Amino acid sequence: MLLCMASNQQTRPGIGELAKDSARSRIGVVMGEVGGRVQIRPIGGGREWDALPDNVVALSAREELSTRLAIKNGNSRDRL
Repeated sequence: MLLCMASNQQTRPGIGELAKDSARSRIGVVMGEVGGRVQIRPIGGGREWDALPDNVVALSAREELSTRLAIKNGNSRDRL
């Protein structure tokens, strides 16, 4: 018997991808997984935090666009 996954089922973001820790409402970059927890680093750098795998979700299109725009704006301010 074949089992089909729902087409709307999302996979957890991989290393180097933007992700949201839904328990803390924080967005960062996935750095790895240690001891059953996902390590996420703030976008601007800094200390990583651990998140439960079930709480790590992909960003919505709006969240990703907003985050990437904020990164670009921050980068352009640094050059002034």
